[in-house]
Amino acid sequence: MREVAILGIGMTPVDEHWDKSLRDLAAEAVLLALQDAQRESVDALYVGNMLSGLISQQENLGTLIADWAGLRHTEAVKIEAACSSGAAAVRQAVIAVASGFVDSAIAVGVEKMTEAKGTEITAALATAADADYEVAHGVSFVALNALIMQRYMYEYGWQHNHFAPFSINAHHNALSNPYARLQEEIDEQDYAKAKMIAYPINLLDASPTGDGAAAVLIVPKETLHKNGRPIIRIAGSAAATDSIAIHDRKDPLWLKAAEISAQKAYSQAGVEPKDIDFFELHDAFSIMSALSLEACGFAERGNGPRLALDGQITLTGKLPITTMGGLKARGHPVGATGVYQIVEAVLQLRGMAGENQVADAKIGMTQNIGGSGSNIITHILVKE
Repeated sequence: MREVAILGIGMTPVDEHWDKSLRDLAAEAVLLALQDAQRESVDALYVGNMLSGLISQQENLGTLIADWAGLRHTEAVKIEAACSSGAAAVRQAVIAVASGFVDSAIAVGVEKMTEAKGTEITAALATAADADYEVAHGVSFVALNALIMQRYMYEYGWQHNHFAPFSINAHHNALSNPYARLQEEIDEQDYAKAKMIAYPINLLDASPTGDGAAAVLIVPKETLHKNGRPIIRIAGSAAATDSIAIHDRKDPLWLKAAEISAQKAYSQAGVEPKDIDFFELHDAFSIMSALSLEACGFAERGNGPRLALDGQITLTGKLPITTMGGLKARGHPVGATGVYQIVEAVLQLRGMAGENQVADAKIGMTQNIGGSGSNIITHILVKE
């Protein structure tokens, strides 16, 4: 297997893009990645998307976007893995280039969500849960995460306000990210007063949806020369699954798929948790931040909130997370999120994160979660 690296990146702001269609957003990100890489074409295109068939009544996205981005005749397919579709597309691009079957590939994640009614989005997102044993009982995706958070608080003695630093940190980091949807500072009072959605998850525990697209162009590392810009190698890429239904898991408070994919990625990259300089985790809900930190070896079981309360997750902390706002404040266009995370990690490793730059960042980790922990994909990027 060949070592692979990211040559080009591109993304659109996460927003309500009333003037741009699904294909427009995706093509914009693809063309930006090509421009950044100084390329005009690639061998393959992998599109990460979850909801196009349900919300936009459009499938066959690989062909659609290849054509719209000026890549007609290029091999192109859509990859779907619920909210981890973006990272799944990146992983397929990594596998394709590393195997030698192609010499260049673009992974683009795209989602168009804001033109649908809220009830339609809620129903569509619920398709990531178990239709027979969860959704059939009327439980929404937010409600499933609320049940996990309730049990976590009960088991480990945390209060709801102890999760506030996760949201406060994400919003603070989004202030200086021009691509973020919620560029608004919040404090503990704002968190405490936020509207309750499904107890104990309130509005500031949950990430906003949005429209957006992000893309990365992947090539063999051996073909690159620094030319004044660091080489960003994908040193680890791993995926794992768990049961779709939460009640089928041995331990509903442990993200086993996160543990497995992280351990595989660590092994591939030859690193340990202590070597990670920043972590773009999947903070769709604040409880997922705590569970991810624990499953990936950054915190002891039941102690995820402690890192946030002690200020260790900020840009100058021991383990900066959600450095550009994360899902919570950058926004969560579900099929694109995993690619946004990787683009942001590349900016950090290139030293191009502006006011959000993590000092001396050399190793970054991203983790994209599908369902309530049923599909989890971890990538480790190394600056060379």
